[in-house]
Amino acid sequence: MPAPVSSASIIRMDNGHATGDQAILVTEEPLEIRLGHGPLDDRREMRLSVTMRTPGQDVELATGFLFTEGIISGVDQLLRVEHCESVKEEERGNVVRAELHPSVELDLEKLQRNFYTTSSCGVCGKGSIEAVHVQCRQGLVPFGPVDPAVVASLPDRMRDAQTLFKHTGGIHAAALFDHSGKLLLLREDVGRHNAVDKAIGALLMDRLPAANCQLLVSGRAGFELVQKCVVAGIPLMAAVGAPSSLAVRLARESGLTLIGFLRGDKFNIYTSRPTPGASAG
Repeated sequence: MPAPVSSASIIRMDNGHATGDQAILVTEEPLEIRLGHGPLDDRREMRLSVTMRTPGQDVELATGFLFTEGIISGVDQLLRVEHCESVKEEERGNVVRAELHPSVELDLEKLQRNFYTTSSCGVCGKGSIEAVHVQCRQGLVPFGPVDPAVVASLPDRMRDAQTLFKHTGGIHAAALFDHSGKLLLLREDVGRHNAVDKAIGALLMDRLPAANCQLLVSGRAGFELVQKCVVAGIPLMAAVGAPSSLAVRLARESGLTLIGFLRGDKFNIYTSRPTPGASAG
């Protein structure tokens, strides 16, 4: 498998002076997710998706992706997820096959058409929000009052655990915390959607209770990230960047507590209220 970081020779410029040096770069490689499905004596394979990601936790990434896209409703519907060995040498370590349980009903042709639409054109509008509600098989358990002190502490706790970011400065992160702000797990990836899928995949595989978690992402709170959070059943999502209008709308309609512009002790709450009497500064 490719390493998560690599080095490159660079020239550093400082006030017109050039100095040769080495820089550590975050690795970006394609990951192809293949889907195996059908009776055990007639397994069919579908090339579902190719995403640019940072190598590592590929099984978690694939698991989280299949769950947040509504292809599976839980890890029990997966027989196995593993790297493919029968691939070209240049593809080795970059192809994962997920075997679905034979009991899973799946229209591969319809899935391929629908997935192409969402992956190439994005998702927007009333119809897509209704589709998300259909995917959410269980309603969100309300997170409860927001503790400003706990929320304000999350970015520093996430940053302290970001080993790849410390060395590269160019990678996204998604971290899951419990209600008290204790870090449960963190995943990094060059793609912010992949970081979230890795975190959700780990949550599913470790069978952590999503209703007791809050998710922090290093970038903005776009619709698709909020969608993944809602589908996973995580009741609070915070972002250091801004949310989009559609993300706020989905969060409000789904009962998700959504926080944006989390910087220092300042942040915006879009769908809930802080603890009575508390102050965010």
